[in-house]
Amino acid sequence: MVGTKTRHSKKIRWCVLHDPQSQKFSPIYIDGFAGAGVHIRKATKELVPGSPLNALKVEPPFEEHYWIDLDESKVAALKLHTAGMKHVHIYGGDANNILLNEVFPKIKFENFERALCILDPYGLHLDWEVIETAAKMGTIEIFLNFPMLDMNRNVLLWEPTNASPDDVKRMTALWKDESWRDIAYSTSGNLFGWPEKQPNEVIAEAFRERLQKVAGFRYVPQPVPMKNSRSAILYYLFFAAQKETAENIVVDILKKYSREGLL
Repeated sequence: MVGTKTRHSKKIRWCVLHDPQSQKFSPIYIDGFAGAGVHIRKATKELVPGSPLNALKVEPPFEEHYWIDLDESKVAALKLHTAGMKHVHIYGGDANNILLNEVFPKIKFENFERALCILDPYGLHLDWEVIETAAKMGTIEIFLNFPMLDMNRNVLLWEPTNASPDDVKRMTALWKDESWRDIAYSTSGNLFGWPEKQPNEVIAEAFRERLQKVAGFRYVPQPVPMKNSRSAILYYLFFAAQKETAENIVVDILKKYSREGLL
């Protein structure tokens, strides 16, 4: 997950906001689950810059950065990496609360401020209200890593009653309501009316439709399934925006990376 973000973050994130007709906009970068800023590559043990540090290298630059993480040690590492950078604002705590109450209100439409928000939760730790608020503001485009692996491990079990109440609650918070149950399970495939889990792509497509019809994003291209070395889907990479230009740019870039075998 982290490696993929690191590889293509610089080009995608700036292209989304920096089209020739948007020169007067003030571009802002938001990372709701920023991590420590660097990661260790498993194969070589080398340190690799993460998405927030890569975002600092984008040219032309983002004017402001807002990075959030719940882990105090990761927050401390982020502050160490950005000491003296007054345009980088780092928050420790629950990303849902901080985004809604402290960061999103700063992105004002009337001030020609526009933001790209990266939502890469460590699991089912993202609330629908964050997504819907971003859509309704009209100033924020999002990349979202839809945590399919966590869902399958903890909520979307073959026997749905085995899921813990806490995990079910987290799933409902991400989906907004319990309609995910009707999407994730079907009773029409057997003679006994037992609920059967639906394929990952069915669930991902239903969420894509919710981003448009419920949240209110006008443009949500097909998500990209990101897999591990055993071809198991870890998450789906979603992009959501209000401008067709942004969608076209992102789709072209993702196709390029797919052809090169980087996705």
